[in-house]
Amino acid sequence: MALRVLIADDHDMVRDTFTMFLETSGTAQTVPAGTLDEALDVMRQKGPFDLVLLDYTMPGMKGLEGLKAALEISGGNPVGIVSGTGTRLIAQQALDMGAAGFLPKSMPAKTLVNAVRFMAMGEVYAPVDFMSGKDAPDETDFERDLSDREKQVLRGLMAAKSNKEIALELDLQEVTIKLHVKTLCRKIDAKNRTDAAMMARDAGFV
Repeated sequence: MALRVLIADDHDMVRDTFTMFLETSGTAQTVPAGTLDEALDVMRQKGPFDLVLLDYTMPGMKGLEGLKAALEISGGNPVGIVSGTGTRLIAQQALDMGAAGFLPKSMPAKTLVNAVRFMAMGEVYAPVDFMSGKDAPDETDFERDLSDREKQVLRGLMAAKSNKEIALELDLQEVTIKLHVKTLCRKIDAKNRTDAAMMARDAGFV
């Protein structure tokens, strides 16, 4: 009997590709969702599913908070993370929180189908090459242009700290922090510090 799988991703092409792989192989009947809120609604109304796959960076996810919310209403059924930009650290955190697996979007069709069957059986799936670092980036595209100091300041913004608090924490002058905030906002194209924190969260920056 085919599995019931919820595929939540804000890119139609990704959803359609996954659906095609899973349905043409006879592995699963799929139900789509485009945001975390939509996915949670579908889980409540049409669940439980044999497996729920959540895109790590779709609207509403806020990093791994979305995974936590889905696990709470999945009825103990497996929830996996799908990502095109996630790092090894994010993958490990997801698994530590109880994710059934971590699927890079670059996976070949056959591997994806096998991974879905594996997770639906209650096993945990994580690609060995990815987890060992061979295929995994150590940083997301989002943070690649930021200096180490800018990343530290950005973590402070994500924790809703003031420039003064960040300055004390990093043993720097408040004016220096102000400058770093300005520079990092320009680099990531953020309107202000709040926007920067939200963008960082959505991009999976930790």
